[in-house]
Amino acid sequence: MFNIFRWTSKSLTRTMATAAQTVSKPYPFSKTAIILPEPYVSPPLPLVQGKGLMPYLQKNLTTPEKQTMLRELFGRHSAKRIYPGSIVGVTLEHAPFAFTGVVLAIRRRGIDTSMVLRNVIQRTGVEMQLFVNSPHVKTIKVVQKPPKGRMKRAKLFYLRHSPEKMSALAGSKKGTIA
Repeated sequence: MFNIFRWTSKSLTRTMATAAQTVSKPYPFSKTAIILPEPYVSPPLPLVQGKGLMPYLQKNLTTPEKQTMLRELFGRHSAKRIYPGSIVGVTLEHAPFAFTGVVLAIRRRGIDTSMVLRNVIQRTGVEMQLFVNSPHVKTIKVVQKPPKGRMKRAKLFYLRHSPEKMSALAGSKKGTIA
């Protein structure tokens, strides 16, 4: 009986000790600095009522055309997918209206999928990172697949320092969107 009393008193003191620590805890490197918990900030009333949900979804969800483009060109198991080393032509809504370049890298992150294109224009290397779901991107067309089906690396950043390799990749296709 005495052991049960001792066990319950120890467990009660432990729970009380942990409950007191959640209010404020000292900074581990200074005994005078105290870190207070962040105050709760309630969301604005229109969001609580659900009034801002539809404009937010219309702004951020992808269109069906962009969904099929993501699935076909950037899906890992798609037959039409773009590989690093491919030559791709992109049509944009703003200047530059058309850009053709070699795909240096693809970053697959669902809706935030992006790719880095590189081209040499008037002996100056130009790179563009394009987000596929961006409203500025109209179309993406594959001009030429990489030689031998695919490259040995997933990121072709070494092409920045060797323009002869990049021109060998491009071959006879230059500056035109097929």
